[in-house]
Parts: sequence; structure tokens; C-alpha cells
Amino acid sequence: MVRGAAFFDLDKTLMEGSSGMHFARALYRAGMLSRRQLAKDAYSNVRFRLEGSTDAATDAVRKRVAEDLAGVPVKRLLRLRPEVLTGILPRVYPDMLEVAYAHQDADRPAYIVTAASQDLAELLAVVLTFDGGIGARYEVKDGVYTGRPGGPFTYREGKVVAMLEVAEREGIDLAESYAYSDSESDLPMLRAVGHPVAVNPDSKLLAVARQEGWEVMRFDKLGRRLKIAGYGAAIGVTGFAASQAWERFGPGSRRR
Repeated sequence: MVRGAAFFDLDKTLMEGSSGMHFARALYRAGMLSRRQLAKDAYSNVRFRLEGSTDAATDAVRKRVAEDLAGVPVKRLLRLRPEVLTGILPRVYPDMLEVAYAHQDADRPAYIVTAASQDLAELLAVVLTFDGGIGARYEVKDGVYTGRPGGPFTYREGKVVAMLEVAEREGIDLAESYAYSDSESDLPMLRAVGHPVAVNPDSKLLAVARQEGWEVMRFDKLGRRLKIAGYGAAIGVTGFAASQAWERFGPGSRRR
């Protein structure tokens, strides 16, 4: 029977911030990542939450991950799973889980589709009781990563390729399906389905969503917090300047 499905991007859509940041922390604690690189990753995570992803940044991360994996035993990374999950799970949006489970209750399977690794996508799918995880694959020989890709990179059109494979295998009609994402880079994924939804959208995706009349959902509060903090700081500075001016030049001041 042909049916629809629901496809969820991971970072800033299903969860707050970037899953890669929590993977980087686990690597650092395991002695597999330098403090300097960890700081760069932390900065990139903040920029990602505020501005969204870019092709250049994503491609740079993909190449670096592949290089870092070369010669690493698969078992060594699998042992980082508990720590990675400890960072990610508290940041999963409960409201998005409710959306996913509502799809499942309506007989639409739910899938995670991410540029993160296939291993992480499958792990989260099991833990969050999704129907499957789709991520980037890296080649393995004799239990060791080679540093080469093991399939199409699940980014931009690459996500659609992976979705089509699942749709053909599982008898899914993409025209009856839903897709959720935060980024302009996922426009191919969103346009591949009949029901696209923008979640915490970056400025480019928000413009498209408004033009196309797509549903928009918002959960990420970092940008709002920074704006409020900025307004508060501006008000504080303005108030301080006004009080100083009043003291110097207002009625009763000693200045003539």
C-alpha cells in the first residue's frame, strides 16, 4: 500500500543546536580532538544556531571528519555513544517528538535525515523510536575507517537521493509525505514532498516559506535571548547616559 512518511532534519530541527558539537566534545574527552579545534567547533555551533548552515562550512566539516576518521577503529567511536547521547537527548525538542509520533499514529513512518553520520542517525532513530535514520556513510575496511565516503553525502540533493531510495524500498509516496527542516540548504528535501514545514528557519528559508505559504514552526530561543540581552544592554547604557546628563545639566545641578 502506498503511503506517506515524515522526514526530519536533525540539527536545529529535531534538536536544539548541532549534534556535531556533542560528538566533538566526546572526541576531545577521548583525546581524539585538540582543545583548539573544540573551540572552533563551539564557535561554529553558535554561528549555525544564529545564521543557519552554509555549503562551505558543511563541506569543510565533511572533509575534516573524513580525514579524522582515517585509521580509527569503528569500535573506538561506538564507545563514545553514551557520552554523545548524554549531550544530544536533553536538547531534543519535545514538541517535535510529538509531531513525529503523531505521524506514526497516522500510519506515516518517521525518519531522521541528516548530514551527520549514518551511525548517529540510526542510533537516535532507535532511542527516539523513529522508523529509521538516514545519514552520511563512511567507508570501513577490516573494522577501520578508511577516510573515504561510503556513499552519497546526505546534504542538499544528497538527502533527496537517500529519501528516494527509502521511498522505493518502503512503498512511500513522497507527494503524500512531510519534511521538516531549518535550512535553505534543505530546500531540495522540502520540495521533494507534498507537505514541507520550516522549523526554526534561517532567513533564506523563511523567505521561501512565506512566499510558498508553508507552515513555520519555531523552538530555538538563542537568537531571541541574544536580542533581548542586546536590548537590555542598550537600555542600560541609555539609562545611565540619561541619568548622568540629568545630574550634570538638569534642574538643581551645579553646572552654570
